[in-house]
Amino acid sequence: MDFSKYKTSDLLSFHCGINEELRNRGILRSANNPTGDLSEHLFCKAFGWEQAANSVKGYDAIGQNGERYQIKGRRVHKRNKSRQLSSIRNIDQNQFDVLASVLFDDDYNVILAALIPHKLVKSQVRYRAHTNSNLFFFRDSVMEKEGVVDVTAQIQFALSEL
Repeated sequence: MDFSKYKTSDLLSFHCGINEELRNRGILRSANNPTGDLSEHLFCKAFGWEQAANSVKGYDAIGQNGERYQIKGRRVHKRNKSRQLSSIRNIDQNQFDVLASVLFDDDYNVILAALIPHKLVKSQVRYRAHTNSNLFFFRDSVMEKEGVVDVTAQIQFALSEL
């Protein structure tokens, strides 16, 4: 779409309206950047996980077998190619069993998605003192690690069904 003919106020109004419609459809749960909420929705839809309440610390969903999933998404686009996921806090407290990660392109197409065991995540994070959190980069090389499950096709399918 060509948005250049619209005033800035119109574009912001469209943005708000689109986010509200996505909330009405149950895809978004907050008024934040949609990447995180979309990621959670897709994994839960693809695997039948139960989404945890927003107030739950340390994990975002629970699987049928009781496994706890921390879900992270990242939109990689032409202005920022970083694959750094949002901060992971209290990694030593083992608050999740598996990190479910998805990368999107500029237009929110799924590039890559995986289930990554907590032990592997813990071995790959970098601690950042000023935020008291751990950083994890979802690089292609992660897919080669033992225990990582490529779920790109399942997440792409879940997105196509929305």
